[in-house]
Amino acid sequence: MSGADERAIAQAAGVTVRVARADDLDAIMAIERPVFGHEAWSDEMMRRDMADANCYYLVGELVGSGQIVGYAGLLCAPGSGEGDIQTIAVSPLARGRGLARVMMVDLIAEAGRRGASRLFLEVRADNPIAIGLYRNLDFREVGLRAGYYQPDNVDAVVMRLEPVPGGPASRSLGPIGAEVINPPTIGEWPKDGAC
Repeated sequence: MSGADERAIAQAAGVTVRVARADDLDAIMAIERPVFGHEAWSDEMMRRDMADANCYYLVGELVGSGQIVGYAGLLCAPGSGEGDIQTIAVSPLARGRGLARVMMVDLIAEAGRRGASRLFLEVRADNPIAIGLYRNLDFREVGLRAGYYQPDNVDAVVMRLEPVPGGPASRSLGPIGAEVINPPTIGEWPKDGAC
């Protein structure tokens, strides 16, 4: 399913996604605090991350009211080859509508555009719904950080997506000589002089 298909399904369920703005911080923190509790980021940490040029943040809104009901963030410096899903949260009000999936698909696409070959995330080991979503998006478990989430002493499952769709490792030139066996027709050759 394409990102456009995912967005259409979410919109039909009453949610839409857009790039976050600085003035979304209060609404984001209103979700962050109850969802993450004592593990919540501070306002300053979130503000700094959202303003970082190496980060890409999204918000999910209810269609009609514009109420922010979810957010997600990516850290991926262009050309670095790697990215990290920093955070994702959906308000209980909007769960089950596909919003988390749409935001993840958008973050993965942005990581690919920024040249990432690998994308990482950490998830609480006691969150099977999130782990299932990430597995469905082709993330695989690559490690465990024992007792990572404190004071609950819950392990973090480290997951990796590789290759990142749209990233350099997902592109292929094909077998050597393929251009001779199946030459492009007139008009398909590169117009910019590239060979």
